[in-house]
This record gives sequence, structure tokens and C-alpha cells, in this order.
Amino acid sequence: MSFKPFLLLFFIFFSVKINAQSTASKQVTKFSLNAPQLDTVKTIWVYLPKSYQNSEKRYPVVYMHDAQNLFDAESSFVGEWQVDEYLDSLTKNESIIIGIEHGNDKRIDELTPYSNEKYGGGNGDRYISFIKDNLKTQIDSTYRTKPEAENTTILGSSLGGLISFYAVVRFPETFGEAGVFSPAFWINPEIYELVSSTDIAETSKFYFLVGTAEGETMVPNLERMVNLLKSKGVSEKQIKTSIIEGGEHNEKFWSENFGKAYLWLYSN
Repeated sequence: MSFKPFLLLFFIFFSVKINAQSTASKQVTKFSLNAPQLDTVKTIWVYLPKSYQNSEKRYPVVYMHDAQNLFDAESSFVGEWQVDEYLDSLTKNESIIIGIEHGNDKRIDELTPYSNEKYGGGNGDRYISFIKDNLKTQIDSTYRTKPEAENTTILGSSLGGLISFYAVVRFPETFGEAGVFSPAFWINPEIYELVSSTDIAETSKFYFLVGTAEGETMVPNLERMVNLLKSKGVSEKQIKTSIIEGGEHNEKFWSENFGKAYLWLYSN
């Protein structure tokens, strides 16, 4: 399809940075963590709620991909999501946000569960294993988290939407909710076969976001997946589908819709 070459360029050049000053909130810090499954060291961004230091409460956790684009204009591709500014504005419904930096030229490898004959990839299971077995263990032992699956969300856009959806379908005992923005289902059509052959947990929840200006296959691909989930017995209360007229495949679109997705996932 004509949209796929554009998406491929988007994937390849996702690590390009724009010139800007840092806009990260003081609530955001970073640390490095070995990722033996991927033979690399990952930079992890951590957002702690403003109430964290002066409370003893525990918080839900949202794991997000492409951390370079979440909090800081200086490190972003073509603009940040302003996740920290949004969370700073909340006085309730707070969460810890964990951002995982993408692997630059390894991004397709890490965020696709299956290999694509033309574009490669297929190391998604190793990437999710890193999150489950290394990163989540580190976060839960370091911070006051609510570690149960019902309080653990995974969220991302494009390839990040694909791998987030995959994670909840495959590992519902770890990830209870998925924020699935503009999912690149086309690059791994095997994802439909996975859903067809899997019993979807009654506790799993999915927030789907797509725009009508993301290419001719984006909305039909999403509708196919939603219909498949419903045919598997997934209830209406487990799914929220947001199709935005004129929405484009970019950071601005995802940033503008992050808050609505976050509140639905948090409160459902």
C-alpha cells in the first residue's frame, strides 16, 4: 500500500532529533539497565507523581516505548508527547510512568513480535522478556508500585502500539491493559492469527486510537482486530475505540490523545 513506504521511513528515521531545549519535568529522571535479552544497555526514563515523595501510597505503573519522545522536546523525533506535563496537572489518578528508549536502528527488531519478509524484525518476545523479567522487577523493587497486572499498563504508538497489544494478549498475567495507538498491524499480520488462537483474558483492557488520515489501511485493520476480539468473547467494557477524523501518524496526534486514553485505562 502507498502508506507503507511512508511508515517505513518513519520507523527508520524515528531516532532523528530536533533542535530544542530540554522541557522535561523535574519529576523525570533516567537510569541505565542491562538488557541481556537484547545484548544492549537500555536507558530508562522514570516519571514519579508529584505526590510520591510526601506519601506512602503505592502507584500503578504505565510502561511506554520510545521514551525519547515522551517527556522532552530536546530528545524527541519531531515533538514530544508532554506526558510529564499532563501527569503534573493531575491531583488524583496518578501513576508512575516508565519510558523505555527505542533501539534506534534496532527499533523494528525490538518492537515486532514476528519477522517481516521485507523489513525484518521479530525480536519482540526478547524485548517483552526484558520488560517482564528485568525492568519490571527493578521498578517494583525500587519504587512503591502496585505490581499486579490490573495495575500494569503498556502503551505505545505505531510499532509501539503493535507490541503493546501483543504483550497484553500473550502475557495477561503481567500486563492488564494496553494503550494501542496507530498500531502497525500490517507489518505483522500474524497478530490476527495469534488472537484467533488465543483465549483473551476477561481482565484485559484495550484502548485503541487511530486517525482517518493515517493511510487507507489503518482504520480497516483496526476494525478487523476489534471485530475479531469481540468474536472471541471480549466484552464492550474491555475495549475503547477512538477513531479521530483527520488524525495523522505523528507525535502531535498521539500527544493530544494521551490524556483521554490514560484516564480511560486508569479508571476502567
